[in-house]
Amino acid sequence: MSGSQQRLPPRSIIAAASGNVLEWYDFTVYGFLTATLATQFFPLENRVASVLSTFAVLAVGYAARPIGSVIFGHIGDRIGRKAAMMISVLLMGGGSLAIALLPTFHQIGITAAVLLVLIRIIQGIAVAGEYTASGVLLVEQAEPERRALTGAWIACAMISGCLIGSAVPAGISLLLTADQMADWGWRVAFAFGTLVALFSAIIRRHITDTVLVKNQADQGSPVWQSLRDHSALIGQMILLLIPTAVIYFVIYVYAVSYLSADPNFGSSAALNVTTLNLVVMALFIPVCGLAADRFGLRPAFLAGAVATFILAGPCWWLMLRPDTASVFLGQFGLTLTSTVGWALSITALTLMAPDHLRCSVVALGYNLSMALFGGTTPIVATYLVNQTGRDYAPVYYILLAVLVSIPIIWRLPKLIATTRLKNALA
Repeated sequence: MSGSQQRLPPRSIIAAASGNVLEWYDFTVYGFLTATLATQFFPLENRVASVLSTFAVLAVGYAARPIGSVIFGHIGDRIGRKAAMMISVLLMGGGSLAIALLPTFHQIGITAAVLLVLIRIIQGIAVAGEYTASGVLLVEQAEPERRALTGAWIACAMISGCLIGSAVPAGISLLLTADQMADWGWRVAFAFGTLVALFSAIIRRHITDTVLVKNQADQGSPVWQSLRDHSALIGQMILLLIPTAVIYFVIYVYAVSYLSADPNFGSSAALNVTTLNLVVMALFIPVCGLAADRFGLRPAFLAGAVATFILAGPCWWLMLRPDTASVFLGQFGLTLTSTVGWALSITALTLMAPDHLRCSVVALGYNLSMALFGGTTPIVATYLVNQTGRDYAPVYYILLAVLVSIPIIWRLPKLIATTRLKNALA
């Protein structure tokens, strides 16, 4: 149902990818400021319970993504990718501003926590349309021999958002005292997200949209058609993305919070190590895209999965060491292996999805996976460690995630070929 009238120019790649900077900036800031937000909105006597409550709000935002899939899947497939991209980025930016201005628990009591949850729900709904619409548009309009590299720029934008989300609170914390950071410095970090949203909306005004070809079969809800006709495909998308979601949230959200709370390590060292490895990820993403275009999606995905399975244990052992160099090396190893999934996910999902329902199918597959296995991972990891008393418990979760994805990775060529055949016969 979709097609391209002209090749996507480089300026449109930047415009399309820019909203993903905000999505992951906001996510990273929230993750890195978990300890501060816990004291501002969930000042419980038990620190673990307080942090878990803050992580729960993160999970609620991700749980709202399937709702966003319904809304923005419909907009993307029936109105256009550009409309979905513009609405989503403005909603996300408005949410960032609302958090920056939100009164704390000490000012308005439990209402503050309730409002924080509501804002994160709205942002979760908005985010559901961002990755899908922008990624689908780029892959659809890319040259066939450069689809993986073109789609990888979405991941680059996401990691750029993580880098900025790491650098901004780190920079603010250097300029302010600990009390100032806890009092109002965290608000500045969220307010900055509003500027990113405005920038993205401005440069997206002249983006070239995908041309949607209407037909009688597309009069109903695209989300309902996707669930009715392609539920098995959506399920396979979810399984394919589980390691991507779990590994990232373990090493960049749970581990950062864990290390920040360690008096022998500290939040400053955790931010520095994480920022360096995010740079590594950003540089490695185009390499993964080029490799997939050269050798195929299945070999590239398999290489990442096998490497993760082999290195997860040793790398996590390094991350639990007391010295910064070991922590960096451990996170570095898992960063390289998990980058493959982030770099290639949007290209794989777009090629797997039928063209007349592409935004809806991709949105459901991606956002359900992130809701079920992404936003919940810090809670699961914290729970496993506290229940077992073993700091290595998250490794088993990573290994299980990799194992369930391998059968889908092996079937990628068949899944993509089947979709192309159905599109050709439609």
